Amino acid sequence: MAAGDIRGLAREFNNIRESEIDLLQDQFRTLDLNRDGRLTETELKQALSRIGESSTDEIQGAGGRGVDFRGFLGILNNVRSHKVSRLGVTSTEKKVVTLGGSTEWSQHSFNEDEKESFAEHANQVLYGDKHAAKHLPIDTHTMDLFEKTKDGIILCKLINDAVPGTIDERVINAGKLNLYQMTENGNLVVNSAKAIGCKVTNIGAQDIIEGTPHLVLALIWQIVKQGLSAKIDIKIHPELFRLLEPGETLEQFLKLPAEQILLRWCNYHLSRAGSSKRVNNFTNDIKDSEAYTIILSQVAPGQCTRDPLRVNDLTQRAEATLSEAAKIGCRQYLTPKAIVAGNPRLNFAFTANLFNKYPGLEKLTEAEKGALDDALFDSEGDREARAFALWMNSLDVDPFVRNLYEDLQDGKVLLQVADKVHPGAVSWKRVNQNTTSKFKKVENANYAVELGKQFKYSLVGIQGSDIVDGNQMLTLALTWQLMRDNVIQVIKSLSKDGKEVTDNDIIKWANATVKRGAKSTSITNFKDPSLKTGLFLLDLLNGIKKGIVDYGLVTSGIKGEDAELNAKYAISLARKLGAAIFCSYEDIVEVKPKMIMTFVGSLWGVDRQLGQS
Repeated sequence: MAAGDIRGLAREFNNIRESEIDLLQDQFRTLDLNRDGRLTETELKQALSRIGESSTDEIQGAGGRGVDFRGFLGILNNVRSHKVSRLGVTSTEKKVVTLGGSTEWSQHSFNEDEKESFAEHANQVLYGDKHAAKHLPIDTHTMDLFEKTKDGIILCKLINDAVPGTIDERVINAGKLNLYQMTENGNLVVNSAKAIGCKVTNIGAQDIIEGTPHLVLALIWQIVKQGLSAKIDIKIHPELFRLLEPGETLEQFLKLPAEQILLRWCNYHLSRAGSSKRVNNFTNDIKDSEAYTIILSQVAPGQCTRDPLRVNDLTQRAEATLSEAAKIGCRQYLTPKAIVAGNPRLNFAFTANLFNKYPGLEKLTEAEKGALDDALFDSEGDREARAFALWMNSLDVDPFVRNLYEDLQDGKVLLQVADKVHPGAVSWKRVNQNTTSKFKKVENANYAVELGKQFKYSLVGIQGSDIVDGNQMLTLALTWQLMRDNVIQVIKSLSKDGKEVTDNDIIKWANATVKRGAKSTSITNFKDPSLKTGLFLLDLLNGIKKGIVDYGLVTSGIKGEDAELNAKYAISLARKLGAAIFCSYEDIVEVKPKMIMTFVGSLWGVDRQLGQS
């Protein structure tokens, strides 16, 4: 297409960028099977799905003859316009300023320090990575970060740096990518970010491809924060036991969010140093660099000094403090300007990184280790509870669920989830928002159980008081049925008849889809021992999208290590297709029927979204 034509179309359709039009035309031609220059309603749905957009009522305007390429651009433009409005920005507010090939959204400012910090972070942690090499180094002073992350490769790598092994890197599309391949990488990023606990409700593959600054920065921050927070764990740093306050139990300490633990760590070292300085936040209390200077001298006494405290100018003092941090390899995330400005994200990141490298806490005695081991949770129970918590957080519940048993006790999160699964089911007039008394909590939890019974859940013997008391088995029973119901409701919403869906229906669909891909594996139920090899799930993915599985990478799955590789490959491929998967590879190789049901059911939903059922 001529450059003048592209510019003209970009001016006509203000939600579509010039750089996309050639790629969109390639996608249009791929789906125009009869080569008549028009897409039918079904083909339109596929086209929108492939580029990361939801099918909407706009498609109804296609008519019997379908639409040509200009009509397709018009529909896509309208879909994006509506999406922008849902994010709280009207199309007239989308003032675009071109900077070095990138765009700024005037209604959504972003922090320049964060942009520079995250770009430098990517340069450091991905140095030498063969896949990321073509994008590095990222220029920290321009909008380069948003250009270099558009194909999803850098973001995939950052997720694996934050939480190693989250993405099976064999599934990342590399090389020169078309729009569809970029969308697949974007899907992989978003769904993998959900799986490590990031809140990505308003971020999709298209936002990454467009390089929308405030959304890309928000995503990178969540990835970085999850990676740093995951290491502030008493299982990794048993010496955190030292931070317990008089009369505080380990159970109470473990409920604290990472920010609170870090602040307590800071104050522990300030106290040990004999300083009266205390920090209660990562903003105003940090601006004078005094706390950082003292803490650095405490955790690395032979290398870091308190010389910066002799400097009166706060910006110069901040620079001197960061120079001290550089002596021990901890000058990361922060700039002098960010310290003086009290940037909470970058201060948290700097402090978390310093803690992870130099905790400066005394090792535990054998007796203390024994007491700690007795208090820690069973790992398998943790895994299932963590999956349910991640799923709930993906629904954008408030507050964020960190501990499944503790954070559901007042019933409010459970009721939010119930209303997400069955929109409009909750009468919010009945819900107690002020739950300081146990009685109010029990009322809310009773209402959640009542709704579960209306949804036909099996809740024999479960009462609201069980949820309020943090009964693990009964809390898991209710949350599992909500999660299962969510999968079922998605499948039903994408069907023509909206009829009920059973486990047998899902199994029947899965076996038929495997055959559709010319494979012969099958299962009889979600406890089928053959599932542990991962082969059936890979064949299922192949049936949904022919060619997505590289069978040269697939093992027999008979040995434990081979089964693990297959399971990891299947999970990442499912996320690449657009499925939100919260199970772990262990759930597959150990054949955990509940989690496998959610995996297979989610794929049926994706299959229907792709318009192939």
